[in-house]
Amino acid sequence: MHTVSGQPMVEAVGLSECLDRLAANKGRNRPLSTYRLQFHRGFRFEDARRLVPYLHALGITHFYSSPILQSRPGSMHGYDITDHNRLNPEIGNEEEFQAFIAEMKSAGMGLVLDIVPNHMGVGHGSNPWWQDVLENGQASRYAEFFDIDWRPLKSELHGKVLLPILGGQYGEELERGHIVLHFQDGVFFCTYYDNHLPLDPQTTPLILEPLGDLRIGQSESDWQSSGMSELEEILGELRDLCPHTCDDTELIHQRQAAIPRIQHRLKKLVERAPQVRRSIEEAVQRSNGQPGDHHSFDSIHRLLDAQAYRLAHWRVSAEEINYRRFFDINELIGLRMENPEVFSATHRVVRRLLAEGSLDGIRLDHPDGLYNPIQYFSRLQILYAASQCCGAQPATVPLAENGIEAEVQIIFGEHDWINQQPPLFVLVEKILEPGEELPQQWPVDGTVGYDFGNLVNGVLIDQRNKRAFTTLYHRFLGGPVDIDNIIYRAKMLIMKVSLASEVTVLTHMLDEISSTDRHARDFTRHSLLEAIRETIACFPVYRTYIDERGNISDADRAYIENAIARAKRRNENMSAAVFDFISNILLLRSGDTAVSAESYRKRLRFTLKFQQLTGPVMAKGLEDTACYVYNRFVSVNEVGGSPNEFGISPDEFHAGNQQRAHRWPNSMLSTSTHDSKRSEDVRARLDVLSEMPRAWAAQVMRWRRLNRGKRRPFADGRAVPDHNEEYLLYQTLVGAWPLEMPDDAARQDFLHRIQQYMVKAVHEAKVNLSWINQNPDYVVALEQFLARIFQPGTSSRPNLFLENIESFVSEVAFFGCINSLAQTLLKFTCPGLPDIYQGTELWDFSLVDPDNRRPVNYDLRQRLLGDLLAAQAGDLAALCDELWHNYKDGRVKMWTTLRALNLRREHGRLFQLGSYSPLRGSGAKSEHLVAFAREHDWRMSVTAVPRLPYTLSGGDVSAKEVWGDTQIPLPSHAPASFVNVLTGETVQPSSRALSCREIFAHFPVALLIGG
Repeated sequence: MHTVSGQPMVEAVGLSECLDRLAANKGRNRPLSTYRLQFHRGFRFEDARRLVPYLHALGITHFYSSPILQSRPGSMHGYDITDHNRLNPEIGNEEEFQAFIAEMKSAGMGLVLDIVPNHMGVGHGSNPWWQDVLENGQASRYAEFFDIDWRPLKSELHGKVLLPILGGQYGEELERGHIVLHFQDGVFFCTYYDNHLPLDPQTTPLILEPLGDLRIGQSESDWQSSGMSELEEILGELRDLCPHTCDDTELIHQRQAAIPRIQHRLKKLVERAPQVRRSIEEAVQRSNGQPGDHHSFDSIHRLLDAQAYRLAHWRVSAEEINYRRFFDINELIGLRMENPEVFSATHRVVRRLLAEGSLDGIRLDHPDGLYNPIQYFSRLQILYAASQCCGAQPATVPLAENGIEAEVQIIFGEHDWINQQPPLFVLVEKILEPGEELPQQWPVDGTVGYDFGNLVNGVLIDQRNKRAFTTLYHRFLGGPVDIDNIIYRAKMLIMKVSLASEVTVLTHMLDEISSTDRHARDFTRHSLLEAIRETIACFPVYRTYIDERGNISDADRAYIENAIARAKRRNENMSAAVFDFISNILLLRSGDTAVSAESYRKRLRFTLKFQQLTGPVMAKGLEDTACYVYNRFVSVNEVGGSPNEFGISPDEFHAGNQQRAHRWPNSMLSTSTHDSKRSEDVRARLDVLSEMPRAWAAQVMRWRRLNRGKRRPFADGRAVPDHNEEYLLYQTLVGAWPLEMPDDAARQDFLHRIQQYMVKAVHEAKVNLSWINQNPDYVVALEQFLARIFQPGTSSRPNLFLENIESFVSEVAFFGCINSLAQTLLKFTCPGLPDIYQGTELWDFSLVDPDNRRPVNYDLRQRLLGDLLAAQAGDLAALCDELWHNYKDGRVKMWTTLRALNLRREHGRLFQLGSYSPLRGSGAKSEHLVAFAREHDWRMSVTAVPRLPYTLSGGDVSAKEVWGDTQIPLPSHAPASFVNVLTGETVQPSSRALSCREIFAHFPVALLIGG
């Protein structure tokens, strides 16, 4: 047995064997299917444990969990983690979590966990690390954990954190008595409503400055016996602490060690000395001031001004905030995950769970926010290896300072495991723009599936009608609109309003670089600011991935050059030289100027920080703005999609699957997620509209005429909703309309959901109002319009709109359900890892959150699944006929899920490792077919689904014989017979071809297995 830093170390031979085993197991322990659960106080570990039998019977192999670490109280999503070192008590304790894990393992299932490396929640005093920073500033042990600029442009913020939590101007909030000083258990602090504001202990004497006046007239013995003398000693100790701006390491350590001791001493003194307690109470009361007396707040203002933070109105954050946020959310602060100490401190629970075997994989939230994503991915793989070979605890004492790499370097030596395939299953929430590919060098298994969701949705859209929909949209709006310009303007808006401070920081960095470059020193700060904005606004992808060593891929070089070229074209009145200067900086080119090591370091840092900003600008500009502004066809306005797209061909769909099978065979396949703008079933129904442009145009123009009198002129002359909002509304109603609306209560519930959605949509669009510039009167007018169009009619005054839309939806919904079954089966059989978002095994017509986070009725689902399991013993073809006849109850989707997932679990290697071969149909209706074969070890599966079903049937919901002579030719080595997994029928190809009329006789989609 060897030791490292005084700790036991496993024998080197054992380590080598362990690492060899981990590398060899790559791909063998990957999930076959996942089911996403959103944990919160209303859905806990115990609730998930009770679902194990149900999901196992459905065919799921792995639970896919939202974050489970301590988050902000009341969090409904878990992405605002406040403590990485404990489970969230609102969703369960350690015993309940272990019971959940044990139940999963007993069923042969596992867990994939969503973790959040980019940021933490810091609101309302719930984050101990952040509270320590507010109390101690740069002298905090966690000062380097958060991405804070301690030397911002504004000199009054040097050594401080801007804290934009106030609902009004600072002076007004202070003098209204909303900021209140308290003393408890030896500690002074302030509160602002439910915000807890710690105070720098070194500034405590400011509160008790008049204490000396109390000594007048008292003898020395009385002064000492009253405890006041000891209080003076304590205040002296506090004064002697180094200030929160201190940068002397030894003095900082002394301060950190002294503060708890001094505070404990003060607490005990107050408990036993009544005069000290009274003096402190009087000082607190005096400091809090009296509303109406301006000067009575001087004391608390002086105290607050001495802190390591500056309280500010929340609107100030856009321009002056000096810490990196998750997008523009002030209460989510960026972590410096590139710091190995931060990595170690935030992954202790993750390492323990990996060592215990509680986790089979990890999903990484928002990796584009990281300073160096590939560095983080590598550390995570190293952490996994360390957990498997050395256990739950770090094996080296210096780990806190030197990071996980130090542990591996010391313990693992020269073993080449890191260059082999990474052993830990990792998925990244990476949004790929059309044509963009995931970097091949990343040690991960793929994305979380936004790319597949848009791919499968695209193949269900009729590309031929793009021009017709564009013409209709422009006609409805009263004029043309340009999506590229909308996206450009949206990104510019974000940089000028929400993320102005981040752009200002980049400008300052670039201005410093230019001042030392004789070819660039004449560029004004304003020209640099504009050039940065223009370049980011023209950026074609979320971000590039240049690393600290200056490595630049060909793809990243092309993206930067593309952005610069587009920015130049858009700004012919600006000097091209300033854009060339930025291009040289981003591409780390020195040009004709010799660059010192220090100058190169500054250029590289600018490039790395630039990369961290382009992603949030793209996300806020495209996803959260343009996708609510350009409403030509909202089925494509999805995360990872583009409003400018309008469907893909079957050949493009097959090409995407073949590429995934070759490069990322374990990448996730998602159709609904917690981030979706619309659920999979809403999009599938909307896709039917792409097949019927004339009928759709006639409907929406009629609806506008019917509802014209229900719009009311706004105070400034606008009509609410405007034409763009109204067009979005009609698509939303068609997509989300329930298959059954049995009574007035159901109608009112749907109305409330639509009102909630439309209010969010108009805020996100930032046209008539926004989250920053609220307009309650506009919201009321919009809600009233919706209530009026939903008002039930009478015999004398029927609501023709309601009658018409219900009739129209019933027709479209039938074909939408065919689309839904098609995308469901494609998801379960295409290369990759299929995921089900909670509840979507039945029909789900949810909109964006919070609509898609409503409670799921699992009692209903368990009962329906039980019935289907029992029915499997009977005539499956007859069962399929009955299920399709009653398609509105959703059992038909659950049946497709049940049969496909259980086949997938039974033949795991076929679907994980099997080849993918497109099968192109022949015959009159071949354009309406998407089919492919998967092959492995002499076994073959065939997936076949219809596309464009409305056109296929001529819009006739009762049409039976639609396929005619259409066939699916099979490879020459195909099995002589297949079993239709969904209907139970034996299918024998004729002349090596499958008849579509035969395989779709009892069910809209087909899954065959043979060999």
